[in-house]
Amino acid sequence: MFTTRPELIGTHGMVASTHWLASAAGMAVLEDGGNAFDAAVAAGFVLQVVEPHLNGPGGEVPAIFATAQDPTPRVLCGQGVAPAGATIEHYRDLGLDLVPGAGLLAATVPGAWDGWLTMLRDHGTKRLEDVLKYAIGYARDGYPAIPRIPDTIRAVAGMFADHWPTSAALWLVDGDAPATGSRLRNPELADTWTRLLAEARGATREAEIDAARRAWSQGFVAEAVDKFCRTPLHDSSGHAHAGVLTGEDMARWQASYTEPATVTTGDWTLAKLPAWSQGPALLQQVLLLENFADELSYVDGVATARTVHLAIECAKLAFADREAWYGDVPDVPLAGLLSREYARSRAGLVADSASLELRPGAPQGKEPRLPGFITQHRPTVADPSGTTGEPTVARDGGTRGDTVHIDVVDRHGNIVSVTPSGGWLQSSPAIPGLGFCLGTRGQMFWLEEGLPNSLAPGKRPRITLSPSLALRDGRPVLGFGTPGGDQQDQWQLCFWLAHTVGGLDLQASIDSPAWHSGAFPSSFYPRDHYPGQLVAESRLGAQTLATLREWGHDVVDSGPWALGRMSAVSQGDGWLRAAANPRGMQGYAVGR
Repeated sequence: MFTTRPELIGTHGMVASTHWLASAAGMAVLEDGGNAFDAAVAAGFVLQVVEPHLNGPGGEVPAIFATAQDPTPRVLCGQGVAPAGATIEHYRDLGLDLVPGAGLLAATVPGAWDGWLTMLRDHGTKRLEDVLKYAIGYARDGYPAIPRIPDTIRAVAGMFADHWPTSAALWLVDGDAPATGSRLRNPELADTWTRLLAEARGATREAEIDAARRAWSQGFVAEAVDKFCRTPLHDSSGHAHAGVLTGEDMARWQASYTEPATVTTGDWTLAKLPAWSQGPALLQQVLLLENFADELSYVDGVATARTVHLAIECAKLAFADREAWYGDVPDVPLAGLLSREYARSRAGLVADSASLELRPGAPQGKEPRLPGFITQHRPTVADPSGTTGEPTVARDGGTRGDTVHIDVVDRHGNIVSVTPSGGWLQSSPAIPGLGFCLGTRGQMFWLEEGLPNSLAPGKRPRITLSPSLALRDGRPVLGFGTPGGDQQDQWQLCFWLAHTVGGLDLQASIDSPAWHSGAFPSSFYPRDHYPGQLVAESRLGAQTLATLREWGHDVVDSGPWALGRMSAVSQGDGWLRAAANPRGMQGYAVGR
């Protein structure tokens, strides 16, 4: 089949990400003797600068990785928790039935800084200054404004001008969005990082990194955040509210490690973040589709109509379970959800026509409970937004489907997959003197008691961020992921099927036409969903799309190259490989 680029093959190291400048920075670190973790951290900080509409310092960093010394996958949790003042009662007293999608009330503890630094300290080899210098350089000296940055700023320029003057000062040029291709700078952010480095200089690499972590969570950054959150500011509820995040919340939290959720299928083991993310939804889809293995097929690198239908119907079942069961609670019945017996019983619900119902299951005999907001509200009947996986931004700053991704593998055998997000320039007002804003991941909580994803202090929201690691015969060989909010674990399924069923290489698997369902509630404010909706790239073929419509799917043709921003790296047979998504024309893989 035609591919937009070659699959890269080499022996030294590979970096794939959603922006060429980040990939180049990561490769520069590998060339300078760094390992995959050093490179990922350098690339991650560059992405905070050059894709500010997709992630930022106030966001979060979940990662999954394996080291050259230990092939066992591990998860790094750089996802901050809800503040101590974030109670359902407080939000209900404000007259809210959902956490606003933009503004200060949706802020969780910023996790990106501590997450990246924890990875660097424990698994990297470089000093902090050596990996941060690339991002500081772009923030101070400038980087090109890719089209989506001005488009995003233009969408919220009125709100910036009317309600968020600190954001207007940082992002508007004479009251308007900057021009595409113009040189953007963020000297305030460069100064923040430079000050953190200055306050953290120490005798050893590890001591310096820990000092920088404290300078953030217990020093001037936390003080500025605490002060700024006390001022009521406009949010997507249409009113002004003060935040609840405090410096004490930041001081109490640290990034941590945990075990992944895994399933084994054939000679593959697929590892994902646990159920405080949506990661297990990919595992459930894979298990469900095992029951239809003989019906899955690709022709000339393109999935058949039957394959797409089965994938969509299995996605609906997996994501219905996500709504009922996933969250940062100790009693998620994950063993039941990921059992083959449960998958077989659920697979029996897949019919030859599209389901229009949201049907969570009863793992281990437990009865599911959906949020009342879902059961008591009519679903949306038409999707007014774009379907590209790029940021969908309302005029009030509410945003969905916006993230970045990085995969790195090195010659030693280290492999890491990271999906940073949050702290989007459009999501929350810029904090004076720091050059960044807070994240709004708290919008994923429900303001209803008793649910796995109910808002509570100290709890992680059930995030959509979902990097992947796959092992073959027990050896970690493949890291992959994509931005895209709720679509992440559907577009990754497209990649997985193309690679494992279609037999395509990494680049061909990324280039292969993709699809997703919108038939379950969005994780983002205002939580809309579209029963029966199947969004598909036209390259699946006119006959395939027509057949899917005959089978009852509400097919939305997204155009030929619209869905997903996948990247991937692999190792095996003495070679390192990488590929990146051509959609959007800014993701690149590099390596040698």
